[in-house]
Amino acid sequence: MSVISKTMSRLRTLTYLIERPVLFRVFKSGGIISTFRHLDQKWFYDLGINTVIDIGANTGQFAITMTYLLPEVMIYSFEPIPECFQELKQRMKFFINFKAFNIGIGEANTESEFEYNSFSPSSSFLRINDIHKNIYPNTCETKNITLKLTTLDNVAEEIKVAESLMIKIDVQGYEEKVLIGGEKTIKRAKLVIVETSFERLYEHQPLFHEIYTTLVNWGFEYAGDIGQSSNPHNGKTLQIDSIFIQKN
Repeated sequence: MSVISKTMSRLRTLTYLIERPVLFRVFKSGGIISTFRHLDQKWFYDLGINTVIDIGANTGQFAITMTYLLPEVMIYSFEPIPECFQELKQRMKFFINFKAFNIGIGEANTESEFEYNSFSPSSSFLRINDIHKNIYPNTCETKNITLKLTTLDNVAEEIKVAESLMIKIDVQGYEEKVLIGGEKTIKRAKLVIVETSFERLYEHQPLFHEIYTTLVNWGFEYAGDIGQSSNPHNGKTLQIDSIFIQKN
């Protein structure tokens, strides 16, 4: 991005902050301004979402954003890393309609080796690829820990998920496993936001077209993306947060 483009982007963000003071609260609380801006639209509110399942919550960035977008909805967040989970609970302790679970979401009820990365958002149940380390040198150090997994379908039965459901999936290459273990629940959702990749940053990671094909076959339509990350060496798109809306 050129200096002029960056400056214009910052000016647009500043203008939006001035027009929407709630964004200052989102920012101060640790939410994601770009996500708030993209979803703060009529099409999103018209979906009538009343339950949000946040898979791969990290330290609560998405949950905080959703709390400001939809203050009345119930948010269920799932984060397997103990340290991130504790920070998640601390950051969300003043939000009433929120419950957190210290467990990963996958295709079965089990335990699995987890690659805990020095940059926690890059941690995954899959092994990180060299291309990832080359692009992001701060992700070179990992340690293996054993964490618990359950399935989204099991979770949905336990917490009695209501209709008008939104599901967010940010699991660093583990998306296919989440889909396998959550097909029944995902098919009930009105909206799915899932991180999708165009490069395999993790071993055995599904790429965009694989996730797209599965969700389209389940009755969703692709509705664009919230944002993208690019390879700093050549500008090629690496990942996007894809939006899928149920057609029925």
